[in-house]
Amino acid sequence: MKRIVQSSALALGLAAAGWAFSASAPNPPTSEYAPTDEGLAIATFAGGCFWCVEAGFEKLPGVVEAVSGYTGGDEANPDYQQVSSGHTGHTEAVQVYYDPEVITYQGLLQGLWRMMDPTDANGQFVDRGQQYRPGIFYHDEAQRQAAEAAKQALIEADRYDSPVVIDIAPFQTFYDAEGYHQDYYKKNPIRYKFYTFNSGRYQFIDEVWGEEREIDYGQFRPMAGPAEGFDPAGFQKPGDDELRQRLTPLQYRVTQEDATERAFNNTYWDEKRAGIYVDVVSGEPLFSSDDKYKSGTGWPSFTRPIEPGVLVEREDSSFFMTRVEIRSRYADSHLGHVFEDGPAPTGLRYCMNSAALRFIPRERIVAEGYGDYLDRVTEPGGTEM
Repeated sequence: MKRIVQSSALALGLAAAGWAFSASAPNPPTSEYAPTDEGLAIATFAGGCFWCVEAGFEKLPGVVEAVSGYTGGDEANPDYQQVSSGHTGHTEAVQVYYDPEVITYQGLLQGLWRMMDPTDANGQFVDRGQQYRPGIFYHDEAQRQAAEAAKQALIEADRYDSPVVIDIAPFQTFYDAEGYHQDYYKKNPIRYKFYTFNSGRYQFIDEVWGEEREIDYGQFRPMAGPAEGFDPAGFQKPGDDELRQRLTPLQYRVTQEDATERAFNNTYWDEKRAGIYVDVVSGEPLFSSDDKYKSGTGWPSFTRPIEPGVLVEREDSSFFMTRVEIRSRYADSHLGHVFEDGPAPTGLRYCMNSAALRFIPRERIVAEGYGDYLDRVTEPGGTEM
């Protein structure tokens, strides 16, 4: 890995929601660093240097503890020197103890994508060899399905220059790393920052994800009771302080300050799955994938709203031009603009900001309380107009 930064020369030689699973691991925790709360669920991931992966997961809401260690090999009770030699079959990994009432397994997967490179099976960044290979080690069938779905969605998003090849395998055994590896980023912040900067990890993540590196993990909080969808009569727009806490900086700037996200560098511009798009603030239904098309503009584009009356039009005279702004009816969120250069049957192009939307895949529509809109969505999603 980094040889405890003794090898600084090596370092110098060189960041919408799908299915929501919150399954607990069937194996009892054996880590001496494991929390005692029996209500916590367990997940196991590898993303290269476990210092970085541990630090990444411990920043996520609902994660109580992340433990650095080794998994995926045959050698029992290996130590760091044995694993780093590359002869044990193990990879550096992190066991995550999380509160399934605060964050779902799907939320953890979204966090994982934003702290590693899923296209490199032979190591991660400056650390090379199978002992740094990435992986998702599922503890039960629910985790396996969630991991496979998340990987497929990442592949379809076509975000990377190389194919997504991260391995998904059943969890077997996890061995704690030595104590000096635990919470390394806290114990040795200067050395940790020196290593991570020279590894190129976060430069790569920033380049791949841009402003989407920071997301609202609140969307991965399990629903406390039966899904209710959107209730216009009961909706009250949150205050500004709450919105700033709930939304990412980009979501806030777009919906509340009428900003525009970058083209071709946003979540849904090339989303091809079938489903509906709702307001990120209120959850009010706005668009169906049946009416989404490839406009070539770099923003999600639709020929019409999901039903009449859900959108509000306003004249926009900014930037020395006159356009028609589109806002949501109940949350009054800025969504984008509408233009008269779209395809049939309407001739309109509703050019929206991904940051103002939340996508609900067809298989989740009923579960999330939007069953009345199920017949508005057919397979597959979007057209190639």
